[in-house]
Amino acid sequence: MDLTDFSTGAQYIAGRLTEGTGTEPFQVVNPADGSVVQHVTLASTGDVDTAVAAAKAALPAWSSATPGARSEALLRLAAVLAGHAEDFARVETAQTGKPIKLSTEFDVPGTVDNTSFFAGAARNLEGKAAGEYSGDHTSYVRREAIGVVGSISPWNYPLQMAAWKILPAIAAGNTIVLKPAELTPLTSLMFARACTEAGIPDGVVNVVTGAGRGAGEHLVSHPDVAMVSFTGSTPVGRRVAELATASVKRTHLELGGKAPFVVFDDADLDAAVHGAVAASLINGGQDCTAATRAYVQRPLYDAFVAGVAELYGQVRIGHPLNPATDLGPLVSYTHRDRVAGFVERARSYATVVTGGQALGLGHDGTDLNPGAYYLPTLITGAPQDSEVVQGEIFGPVLVVLPFDSDEEGLRLANDTPYGLAASAWTRDIHRSLRATREIQAGCVWVNDHIPIISEMPHGGYKASGYGKDMSQYSLDEYTQLKHVMFDTTAVARKDWHRTVFGDR
Repeated sequence: MDLTDFSTGAQYIAGRLTEGTGTEPFQVVNPADGSVVQHVTLASTGDVDTAVAAAKAALPAWSSATPGARSEALLRLAAVLAGHAEDFARVETAQTGKPIKLSTEFDVPGTVDNTSFFAGAARNLEGKAAGEYSGDHTSYVRREAIGVVGSISPWNYPLQMAAWKILPAIAAGNTIVLKPAELTPLTSLMFARACTEAGIPDGVVNVVTGAGRGAGEHLVSHPDVAMVSFTGSTPVGRRVAELATASVKRTHLELGGKAPFVVFDDADLDAAVHGAVAASLINGGQDCTAATRAYVQRPLYDAFVAGVAELYGQVRIGHPLNPATDLGPLVSYTHRDRVAGFVERARSYATVVTGGQALGLGHDGTDLNPGAYYLPTLITGAPQDSEVVQGEIFGPVLVVLPFDSDEEGLRLANDTPYGLAASAWTRDIHRSLRATREIQAGCVWVNDHIPIISEMPHGGYKASGYGKDMSQYSLDEYTQLKHVMFDTTAVARKDWHRTVFGDR
């Protein structure tokens, strides 16, 4: 199966690609040069209905399959994904503009590893031990599939986010309809086709490529969808929660972030500078866990700013297919202009130390003018309540602010509506323990920022949402608990009946 052949359509329903029946054509564009990667006919609400019906039809057999059978299917899927690794990396880079080395060394192997993890997790359903907790009854817990899951994934990590949605859902016995971002649907479609190649039954995994206000809202509101999982911005997440609440669906929301990067005065300065550059520029800064707010204790502040500015100047910006490229374009011209807008408005109240503009030539002499490129940008002097400190820019922009006491640094780190990720940089074990305890975020790194692993959960506090991706905790999100209770006495008249009628 050629996973990259989309000639028969951009909807994957009941095991086959089909054309969408929406009236609006759409182009998937390579942001590196503006070329069209794929012409797409977007899904209509009718296509969503068809996909949900396919998932509903596949649910009884898949949910009743043994954990071992589902595990074996996911192990086969991991092998299929690994066998198509080069295709996945190439298509992921073409539709997003991310450097090929990121797609090759992070997105694809991370997805394969996540698939292997959930193959094991499928056979490891946890619950309270069976026992006679009342004395007269034996109780045990069943973990059961929820039903049809409707998921919406973002454009910044199309392959990995598709996997984060699909894998725990189907490992737990659910079936799924995934709506990827219309900007970047191709590797999600490839993932669904790989599921078929791996022998996962038709209808278990379905993908509809459509707009959020049409296909997305219809999927979230669909009466046959039992659970909704969404990754994206906090404002859209609120809308998803509102629609899902109307029909009392379970929701799982991974929303925006504004990660603090807290550098104490005893930190390894060189490590912190290198860590800040990498953590602020990963995926062009289009990462909800990217370092966006660096708080640096005053003795190290000037040296930190100078060090980051110097390293930003060494970043190789160029065509994403060049293996030497460090930073490619942003996902679209519209998004680049949005990022630039934040920076331009900040000039009235802060200092743009470096960057703050598009780039004409790449490190290899490539003409970058046709692409959605933007230089790594360092900003200082912004007030804590300013837009660039509080708002999710989602680009290669780092704001650096000083602090004096440890208390102030931690207070500033928490002074945001978001709470997805953070990091603390210190050689002091007591400082690190305090920071990890007091910072309000779903993940806190110490002396690093960004690495994730399949065995550990990813999810937020506060306006960054709720629920976990990856890990066994994620599998739990996609199951519902049932308490089963057996009478052990064989007595017709139970002692507790007296509380309703009669005497002892």
